[in-house]
Amino acid sequence: MTAEADPSDPRRTSVPRPPKPPKRSRIGDLSMRVVYRVLAVAVVLVVAAAAVVAALVFSGTSDRPGEVSSGQVAAPPAATPSPGSSPVSASPSVSPSASASVSASTTPEASASPSPSTLEGVARDRSAVVAAFADPRVPELPRDKKLARLYGKAHHKGKRVLKDRRSGVWLARLSKPWKIFGASPFSTKQVLPKVKGAPVRAMVVSCPVPIQAQRHAKDTALLAARWTLNHHPEDSRISWLASQPIKKGWLLTYKVKYKVKGKARFSVAAVAVTSSSASRPAMVFVTIPDVQRPYWRDVNTVVSSIKPK
Repeated sequence: MTAEADPSDPRRTSVPRPPKPPKRSRIGDLSMRVVYRVLAVAVVLVVAAAAVVAALVFSGTSDRPGEVSSGQVAAPPAATPSPGSSPVSASPSVSPSASASVSASTTPEASASPSPSTLEGVARDRSAVVAAFADPRVPELPRDKKLARLYGKAHHKGKRVLKDRRSGVWLARLSKPWKIFGASPFSTKQVLPKVKGAPVRAMVVSCPVPIQAQRHAKDTALLAARWTLNHHPEDSRISWLASQPIKKGWLLTYKVKYKVKGKARFSVAAVAVTSSSASRPAMVFVTIPDVQRPYWRDVNTVVSSIKPK
């Protein structure tokens, strides 16, 4: 028989059980803190990827140079002044007399509208005309008045014609001492010999209008006349002689007053604009200084010979 141990026996000792290991998460042996950090990083990466995809979808084709995204319209380029023209800003306040002139230039009987073939690029507002009347060099337009016969003798033999195919207009080819000269920047050019001491050379030129065509030919002629001051001495001023309709257009005749070495001088000039087969109206411009007054009659000859084609 086996002897039972006496509980009071000092030699009998109890052995304690070992402690249970700490609980671990189900994801291997990683602690929960590490798991949370990994999940947070994953969420950030997913959000960033979604933002990139959305940006690419909404950008459309706007990432291509020179293109705009759908729904946007590029603003039209600002209008640029014609070569050699002096910029004059439209004054916010225009005198009553100037306003009256602006209104008078649009009356049905005084305005010849361009043909449908020349309406492309026509100004849609009258800001340029208002600016022209605000220019101190350009007075109010006179009432319609035909050009009188000017002093001198006509220099035109027979039916000699100069054809400006670029502008779509024919005009008289004047005889000697007039001669054909280098046309640039115009389409055609006829000149008289230079006079010593004269700041202006007599010339007859034709070309498409160098300014933006207006809805009414009279307004276009006004802006063209103002533009011709670039071919006269600085600070030249206009004094009107005649204003009249011509076939498919308008004619303005005027004096251009200026000073040479402190002495008052002037030229007789005319500008005619007319619609033609070309995409823009044609302009014929003639100017003859007072030192060559025997040739003033050629102004009548030229303007009466203009034929749009």
